This record gives sequence, C-alpha cells and structure tokens, in this order.
Amino acid sequence: MEMASSNPRSVEEIFKDYSGRRNGLIRALTNEVDNFYALCDPERENLCLYGHPDDSWEVTLPAEEVPPELPEPALGINFARDGMNRKDWLSLVAVHSDSWLLSVAFYLGARFNRNERKRLFSMINDLPTVFEVVTDRKQAKEKSGVDGGSRSKHSTKRSSDGQFKSSKAAEEVYGEEEDEHSETLCGICGSNYNADEFWIGCDICERWFHGKCVKITPARAESIKQYKCPSCSGSKRSRQ
Repeated sequence: MEMASSNPRSVEEIFKDYSGRRNGLIRALTNEVDNFYALCDPERENLCLYGHPDDSWEVTLPAEEVPPELPEPALGINFARDGMNRKDWLSLVAVHSDSWLLSVAFYLGARFNRNERKRLFSMINDLPTVFEVVTDRKQAKEKSGVDGGSRSKHSTKRSSDGQFKSSKAAEEVYGEEEDEHSETLCGICGSNYNADEFWIGCDICERWFHGKCVKITPARAESIKQYKCPSCSGSKRSRQ
C-alpha cells in the first residue's frame, strides 16, 4: 500500500493527506456505499477500510508488518455487517474511520510543537467528521421531502434572528430534528425548548442549553468558532 509513501511533513501537507483520506472514506460510506457494503463479506477474513491521500478508498486485509508503517484502521469491520441494522453498521464504521484519520494525522505530526499540533487540529476540526456526513445523509434520505426542504429556510431564519445558535451544528441538527425540538431539554436546567429564548448547542456532545444557563449571549455566541459546554470543556470553559 502507498500509505505513507508521500511522507508529509508540514501542517499543510498532513492536512492535505488527512483531507484526501477523509474524502475517500466518505465516498465509500455514501456515494459508493453499495460497493463498499458488498466488499465487506462477513465470510472473509478480518477486513479494514482504508482511505488514501488521493481521495480513493480500499477494503483489504491489514498490513502484515508489525509495527505497521502507519496506524491501522479498525480490524474486522465486516464481521458485524449482517448482524446489525445497515445504517447503524455504517455509522459505527464511520466513527472508527474518524478515529483512524486522527491517529494517522497526529502520528505523521508526532514531532510537531504545541502550536503546530494546535493548528493542525483546528484545521481538521473545521471539517465535519465522517460520522456527521454519513448520518446527515442517511437522516436526510429517510426524512420526508417537506422536512428536507424546510431545513435551509428554518436555519436561515434562526441565524438571522439570533435565537438558535451552534457554531457548527445548528443548521444541521435543527433542520433534522425540527419535529422533535418541542422535546429538546436544556442540559443545565432541564426545561423544554422555547423559541422565544436563545439556545446554544455544544459541538462536542451535541446537547442544547439556554444561553442564560451557560452565560452565553447571542452576541458572544457569534464570535465562538466551536462551543464546548461546561461538561465537555471542564475547567477551561471560561476561555470559550
């Protein structure tokens, strides 16, 4: 396998390597999912899903050398294929794929200093995860056409009036869960969602909170690139 043959060294080169591998994995789990599904025969040996820097993907056996040239993807993804709901299985593979992408990127950048690691993670974190892309597509296909068509309209309204804010997930989460938002509870006080109050969503755990409960105003929320709730940010929350 070509895997690390390009030997990326700079933050930009490793991010390009990451992006290519991510694109390949997303293709396998979305546009080319039927082909991917067919290749993951549970009767075969332990199979892995690889994303390559040239935007391609491959289902094959793991590397034979120990230790391998790069961290290896999840082993034996094919064994659970017929024992799980297809959507759930694809979501699980997507989560493991995200984990693998990060491990490869930070393995390649192991000699980076603190600022370089921070910059690499920031660049990576600006992209939706493979899991987010895969589950969003699946949910969009399963929702009615009316619901799908209302997503952009509603997200535009919310972003303009400032009532509903998440630095990355508001448009996606609110559009997909529009029917369920009457049941959304604040992660702090536990009360129901109210359209007249400002809410903010955590980009890590994806729970929603009253702005007042986490001391975030609409104006301040606009300057937050990635919001972490008190539970996810711990003692560092005050810096967000």
